[in-house]
Amino acid sequence: MKAVAHTKVNRQSRKQPSFRFQENIQLYLIMLPVLLHIFVFSYIPMYGIVIAFQNYSPGDSFISLSRGVDWVGFKHFTNFFNGPYFWRLMRNTFTLSFLSLVFGFWVPILFALLMNELRNGFLKKYVQTASYLPHFISNVVVAGMVLSFINTDGIINAIIKLFGGSPLSLNTEPGYFPAIYTITTIWKSFGWGSILYMSAMSSIDPHMYEAAKMDGANRFKQILHITLPSIRPTIFILLIFAIGNLLTANSEFILLIYNPILYETADVIGTYLYRDGLLGGNFSSGTAIGLFISLINFSLLFLANKLSRKYSDYALW
Repeated sequence: MKAVAHTKVNRQSRKQPSFRFQENIQLYLIMLPVLLHIFVFSYIPMYGIVIAFQNYSPGDSFISLSRGVDWVGFKHFTNFFNGPYFWRLMRNTFTLSFLSLVFGFWVPILFALLMNELRNGFLKKYVQTASYLPHFISNVVVAGMVLSFINTDGIINAIIKLFGGSPLSLNTEPGYFPAIYTITTIWKSFGWGSILYMSAMSSIDPHMYEAAKMDGANRFKQILHITLPSIRPTIFILLIFAIGNLLTANSEFILLIYNPILYETADVIGTYLYRDGLLGGNFSSGTAIGLFISLINFSLLFLANKLSRKYSDYALW
């Protein structure tokens, strides 16, 4: 009898995976387009990484059996490390990304907390919609707005003159660029970035707030002891992603607003790749630099995930 029962259990355990697949077939079909998109646009192009280790020219084969490929090893990496712009590019990229992380990461959290405390439904929807709109404005339009604002006769200098000050050369002075970039980046992204936090807050049990009110907790204490602990997993996960992109500045926006006078503080790795890799036709060098930055970002992501798991029990894996 025990042998028969054991055989039945084995048969059931063998059938479970197929039953689970049939039950979740609709979920798998929903995931299929996303997985195909990731595979086609994220994994297949990795084949081109090999040109970072060769002198590649457009039209050449990556790996050819009929004609030789000019393999150069780590030449393009060493040329970049020993180049005159390496430390400037690393410093500017890290500085701009770090400023956006330090001053911009907490803004969506604070905004979501304030929106969660609003009781006027119409006002809440209006403010949310207004905060989302900058995310949908293209970088070209935003760059045009910024350049018109910081111009010598722009609105910022007009306000300075109104209070008796002297106009500032905001678009020709390198020292002002980090602040301009950081403020614009925060303005453009904080509303969209608050969506996940507000979604996490919507899942909090209202009875927890009612119990806190009965215990005499004011709104600030409710935020401190209920809201923030409830969205802590979301905060840590997004922080890990932000640290993983620490060497990835918004190069497209920078390209639209900077000029050679601002290279001292505005020239980042992405803008250098555009000038040297695309405009200069140095595809192998550009691929090597991109691969190097990807490895650094992955290392930062891995380290942030490990530290988060160790000290907070929240991690990606």
